[in-house]
Amino acid sequence: MNVGLFIPCYIDQFYPQTGVAVYQVLRRLGLEVDYPTQQTCCGQPVANAGFASYGADALRLFAENFAKYDFIVAPSGSCVLHIKEHITHYVEAATAEKVRSSIYEFCEFLTDVLTYEGDDFRFPYRVGLHAGCHGVRGLRLSRASELNIPDFNKPRNLLLQVKELQLVELDRPDECCGFGGTFSVTEEAVSVRMGEDRIDDHVNHGAQVITGTDMSCLMHLEGIIRHRKLDVRVMHVAEILDEAWQLHHQQV
Repeated sequence: MNVGLFIPCYIDQFYPQTGVAVYQVLRRLGLEVDYPTQQTCCGQPVANAGFASYGADALRLFAENFAKYDFIVAPSGSCVLHIKEHITHYVEAATAEKVRSSIYEFCEFLTDVLTYEGDDFRFPYRVGLHAGCHGVRGLRLSRASELNIPDFNKPRNLLLQVKELQLVELDRPDECCGFGGTFSVTEEAVSVRMGEDRIDDHVNHGAQVITGTDMSCLMHLEGIIRHRKLDVRVMHVAEILDEAWQLHHQQV
């Protein structure tokens, strides 16, 4: 299978190591991974601001770049959900459906397509898992706490396969961090307070690392962590899997 790697603009600009980690993990799993160099923003920011039609050209370009691949993988639940929900409005039906059925968030892809079963790698840290709203309630990466259905959590299951990684139990495991894209700009005080609540939940349970499936949420949390000068790392799930591999080979 050939995989097209979609790297959201904020990861490209601020967290390139996350994109590299996703690429490294997928390549080590034996996949042919391509990075279309003409890719741009998917258009989510303008849609979040109430101007979805302004992102039409971005979605058309996305289809031109990615429709040819068997699978499209991205380390961002929010961007993946945006494409799934909006591309049918601006792209020819057959092409739009091809993209919608091919695109996966990174943890979703490892779980639902590859059935990743882990390896002998280790990550000896206490880790708190932040559940991004788009991933939980849009992509169904895990059970939303308000639903009376059997529990499931795809990112958590991946992390549990890493030896010596200790997942901390949170009081409110799927509460919003307050980022919400433009919400963090228009409602800055509320956004920050929500972020502080999430960080306190992790820190109070001894987390050394906060991880998740959306670097946008983690970027928001990291800004507050830095402001408060807390000794907590922020890492995407892919970065943990990649660093576990690196630690293993440093010890061999």
